[in-house]
Amino acid sequence: MNTALPNLPSEAPLKMTLQKLEGNPPGSIEVTTTPHGLLAKRLLLIAATGVLGMAASTEVRFALSRDGLDFFEILLLLLFVPLFCWIAFGFVSSTMGFLKLMTGDHPGFTAITGKVENTHHRTAVLMPVYNEGVEAVMGRVEAMTASIAAAGVGPQVDFFILSDSNPEHGKEEWAAWEAMAPHAPINVYYRRREKNIARKPGNISEWLERFGSAYEYMVILDADSLMSGDAISGMISIMEKRPSIGLLQTVPMTINARTVFQRWMQFAGYAYGPIASAGLLWWSGSEANFWGHNAIVRVKAFAESCGLPQLGGKPPFGGHILSHDMVESALLRRRGWAVHMLMIDGSYEEFPPTIVDNAIRDRRWMQGNLQHLRLLDAPGLHWASRMHLLIGASAYLTSPAWLVLILTAIAQVAFEGQNPITESTPPSVLWLTIVLLFGPKLMGLTWLLSNKDRRQRYGGAASIIKSVLLEIPLAVLLAPVSMVNQLLALGEVLLGRSSGWNAQSREAKGLTVGDVLPNLKPHILLGLAFAATVFIDPITAAWLSPLTIGLLTSPWLVSMTSNTGLGAALGRKGYFQVPPPINVGHVPSELT
Repeated sequence: MNTALPNLPSEAPLKMTLQKLEGNPPGSIEVTTTPHGLLAKRLLLIAATGVLGMAASTEVRFALSRDGLDFFEILLLLLFVPLFCWIAFGFVSSTMGFLKLMTGDHPGFTAITGKVENTHHRTAVLMPVYNEGVEAVMGRVEAMTASIAAAGVGPQVDFFILSDSNPEHGKEEWAAWEAMAPHAPINVYYRRREKNIARKPGNISEWLERFGSAYEYMVILDADSLMSGDAISGMISIMEKRPSIGLLQTVPMTINARTVFQRWMQFAGYAYGPIASAGLLWWSGSEANFWGHNAIVRVKAFAESCGLPQLGGKPPFGGHILSHDMVESALLRRRGWAVHMLMIDGSYEEFPPTIVDNAIRDRRWMQGNLQHLRLLDAPGLHWASRMHLLIGASAYLTSPAWLVLILTAIAQVAFEGQNPITESTPPSVLWLTIVLLFGPKLMGLTWLLSNKDRRQRYGGAASIIKSVLLEIPLAVLLAPVSMVNQLLALGEVLLGRSSGWNAQSREAKGLTVGDVLPNLKPHILLGLAFAATVFIDPITAAWLSPLTIGLLTSPWLVSMTSNTGLGAALGRKGYFQVPPPINVGHVPSELT
């Protein structure tokens, strides 16, 4: 039965319903009322964010307006308020996650088990690929099919490799599949599309229309995803028991880290991720998000709710919706389906190997998320879904806002001889800003150190502390580099340049300073400009020094963190240790 899709014994068509994003949605189901408890949580989150933002901005406004407000001071206030509220929102959400974890109200990342009993429902595991490393992809397929069979759900689960690769690459995939599929413990099918219409959403849509009605559920992966059979079995069990759920999204953890950058990001995800994720789960409830992979979806719910239209106009703001996943979760919720998120073991993904590769991926995400601004007034969406879309889009607008704020402060020093940071900003606001920025890291450290077994899984208290002490300065150096990367990407979007669709680089490769220096000239120039403020005001230059150092050393930071040998050496010295993947435990009880 391990055959390519064209020879599958019986195709089962299912029509994707195209959704209208203007006017009243046809056949939409009224969104169920948000429980009072969940509504109270969201109001508390918004109120606490507002209180912190208004308290800080009021202090700054009073300090600036002692002799009246001029143009620079008004501009500073207009930028300060939303930026401060942005970091306050993340801090409040993380604080609630920290409290949930520390009090035991949320177990954190736990393994999930669940037996699928007395069901005729079938599940398809879908892995879309696009010119990926064939050996790595087939290795993941072999691992997952073996794990699915070992979990006891092999008879109910089929695996599909859905290729959008070019013909030459497709030949390699076909040959590797032919060699692997006859020996697989479950059915493994392969299909390559001749026309790659609408990228990954089009790939999934084409599968749905051909084979969707043969399956009750589909587990959607990325090419670098890895999910255990226990995780898949447990998620199927939840979907079986809770027919109101349209989608369950896991929070995948990073594996296979080799470069310094990957190991650093992996540790940051394990150390601080549980705090942020528990906070997100606390307020999102049944209006959670979809990240496009490592999730299980009810097939018919998706087909009737998530047919994506093209946006009017040309790319990058028009055309196919790039960040389709967040829109699809909003459309599921619009039709009345619950969308939940789970923190479970057995769900993994890989991280881009270098800062450069991460910036390339981030560029595509920026274009897709900015498209969401056009969907905020789409009819029928739950207000929490609109909030997810707004948060995703605004994340890419903070970088230009930060730069304008910094340049405004420098201009005020240059033209008026007054440093608004040192002379007008109250010390309480400066300290509060530091708390909001670094508080989640401190909470993550506290969470790691609070349990003996947890400390041991991360290499011991000494390993955890020195890893955090290394991660924080690295994060400070990376922040201005990421800011400029996002500014350049935003400039491309505003100039009408679409990101296109290129295969992601997942293989670790070392980069020299000479390799990256040509592309980092804007970073160096901005760093030199910040350094030159020493001739205007040495105190201002001192305040800008973290940004200046990060920008001027960016070629060495990118090169050093792309090194696999150094990554291995850090691991041997006890830096950035994380627990190995585990697949046993219990089903979380947080779903309501």
